[in-house]
Amino acid sequence: MALDKNGIAKRIAQELENNTYVNLGIGIPTLVANHIPKNINVEFQSENGVLGMGPFPLEGEEDPDMINAGKQTITTMPGAVLFDSATSFSMIRGNHIQLSVLGAMEVAENGDIANWKIPGKMVKGMGGAMDLVASSENIIVAMNHTNRKGESKLLKKCTLPITGVNCVKKIVTDLAVIDITLEGFKLIERAPGVSIEEIISATQANLIVDGNIPEMIL
Repeated sequence: MALDKNGIAKRIAQELENNTYVNLGIGIPTLVANHIPKNINVEFQSENGVLGMGPFPLEGEEDPDMINAGKQTITTMPGAVLFDSATSFSMIRGNHIQLSVLGAMEVAENGDIANWKIPGKMVKGMGGAMDLVASSENIIVAMNHTNRKGESKLLKKCTLPITGVNCVKKIVTDLAVIDITLEGFKLIERAPGVSIEEIISATQANLIVDGNIPEMIL
């Protein structure tokens, strides 16, 4: 079966490395903070001015003054600091964020990402995505494999306005874990119960399938 949003976030949490600074984008990426492996220390940064972001608060324990970039209420870890957005973007543009986890509308086989605008729909702005994809050492995309129409979001070439070029390193979808290589999309893992044929069918671009593809262990 395809993963739900928490399943995608839980698989991405396995990619976190000890003593690193990580930015979590709006949507599925924010759920990663709920699944941190117990044996590592990670500092989550939010571009609205938080370092040391924790998991979502329990119901009834929300603080309306503590929010992430997506306006969701959050908790903070011991030692967390708050600052203005100018300082936050200095951290991002200064290459101090090792990993950014972002949602996307489309990802191309060369690592291009489109995640900020759909033509004809009003948006308030591009947010921090362009700074993040231009500055972070590693970019992982969290998204569903297809859109609501059943059309693939993993394409040969993005059709929507580009956020960043040749920047995405890995994609975790509800169906699969895919690396972006010089040759294109490479299938690494599949969601439990999902066949390779289903993943190929849901991927518009060519998909490299090399040897036995294991199921994700969540």
